[in-house]
Amino acid sequence: MDIDEQAIRTLVATWMEATARGDLDEVLELLDDEVVFLGPGRPPMRGKAEFAAATRAAAGQNRIEGTAEVQEVRVFGDWAYCWVELTVTMYPGDGGAPVRRAGPGMSVLRKTQSGRWVTFRDANMLGPAK
Repeated sequence: MDIDEQAIRTLVATWMEATARGDLDEVLELLDDEVVFLGPGRPPMRGKAEFAAATRAAAGQNRIEGTAEVQEVRVFGDWAYCWVELTVTMYPGDGGAPVRRAGPGMSVLRKTQSGRWVTFRDANMLGPAK
């Protein structure tokens, strides 16, 4: 495994760990300013600022834990993609029953001028876990 693939795998692990801790600032460091998130049944979420606002608006509603099993990483110079199988459990803050979702995710990443990988586009197909 080369250094870029390892850096991308580390980005995925860091994202999952920071999300579980509720550390929005750390997650934001993993995003391009012009990031776009795509998901079923909702309009695209455009930009780091929109992601941050949506995350802050939902703060305290759920505690999120999950895993991301990397299936494939391909690097093309300063661009890459990463396919993961996600499993996410959301624990409602009001003590309600946990909700588990699972499915594939695909991210397009770019390497910044400083040599750091960031998420540029992200699509996930999470649905009810079986």
